[in-house]
Amino acid sequence: MVRDQDRTVLTMSNDYSGTPSEFAIVVPVPTVLQKGQIHIGDRAVLDHLDAYSAPRLVEYFDPDPCLRVAMERANGALMRSMAAQDAASPAARAKSLGVTIEAKYTVGEYDILILSAKQSGGLATWLLENDYRVPPGAKRVLGSYIRQGMKFFVAKVNLKEQKRLGFSYLRPIQVAYESPKFMLPIRLGMVNADGSQELFVFAITRRGRVETTNYRTVRLPEGMDIPEYVKDDFPRFYRAMFANQVAKERREAVFLEYAWNMTWCDPCAADPLSAEELRSLGVFWLGQPDGASWRGNPQGAGTTFITRLHVRYDAAHFPEDLVFQETSDESNFQARYVLRHPWKGEGSCEAMAGYRRSVRERRAKEAETLASLTGWDIASIRRKMNAGDDWSDPEQDPSWWERIWGSPSR
Repeated sequence: MVRDQDRTVLTMSNDYSGTPSEFAIVVPVPTVLQKGQIHIGDRAVLDHLDAYSAPRLVEYFDPDPCLRVAMERANGALMRSMAAQDAASPAARAKSLGVTIEAKYTVGEYDILILSAKQSGGLATWLLENDYRVPPGAKRVLGSYIRQGMKFFVAKVNLKEQKRLGFSYLRPIQVAYESPKFMLPIRLGMVNADGSQELFVFAITRRGRVETTNYRTVRLPEGMDIPEYVKDDFPRFYRAMFANQVAKERREAVFLEYAWNMTWCDPCAADPLSAEELRSLGVFWLGQPDGASWRGNPQGAGTTFITRLHVRYDAAHFPEDLVFQETSDESNFQARYVLRHPWKGEGSCEAMAGYRRSVRERRAKEAETLASLTGWDIASIRRKMNAGDDWSDPEQDPSWWERIWGSPSR
């Protein structure tokens, strides 16, 4: 979602399972859209945006402990500074149901209709008669949008156009409109959902971080040291961590994964988007003509701030659409997790014994952190860490009851 004042450019990319002939979306929009307000986007740009803002691991390597004091202080400071159909049914039938076809277009491989309706039953009937699947419970949700005076953006795949254009996947759909409402309708999609749905919102604004106003926006835990073995299993770690945080917030929160001015990043998970890519997403205020000169230029992307939000939602815990506001908070945030590799070399200086003790303490803390973040069994975590003699001093080995139940309750 690109947003400035009352202008919004919404790019929708759906993870759809099924054949293209079965695909359709119905999205409430605040106004009747002209054909020029609808565009087909480039999925590669969204993939780049996802990679740029994704949660990530960073790695640090301990220096030689016999030489490390000054370097350790520098590293510590650095770590702390880091984040339609081709033909509509007869107009008379639509009118009898209280449905008005405000506009219809073919844009790229999609046939698009803009509908308005007087009542939800008529709209649901029209959709059914025109081969759209309307799941049980849709009438109530449709009715709430009709009472708000919203229109309905309806898109189906035009198989002939898709074949002619040569695309084997569904490209993102983009719409541009003006409205004082800074919101994202999610309730209609939940009617047809098989369990919880996963939503990533990338909000690009001029001034600062975006947050939800009708649900709590919660920052994910970040910057924590976790065991080295997680490097080879980061996706599973992140899924478990996110699920655990969702449960802790009673499934009622929207989570912040990333917030940063796109002129720079430290460290970068991927290169920042070029001016051309940002303009393709709808960042209409960029003034630089090329994709290289804008970085650090206050007249260009220096006014481009990206917020990445992640929400797992269902009808029981998210009964309202997401409503957003842009804040003046430009502080940086990144869901990042730290791997710290111990020194592997030899050494016999006075500092070595203290360093080895600190590594044992650090690994014990890493195991506890990972268990707290994910809910995983701490005894299993300790086994996977496979630290051998470096794990702990003999007198610090877990007691027999800790091997049964894990660490004492805190």
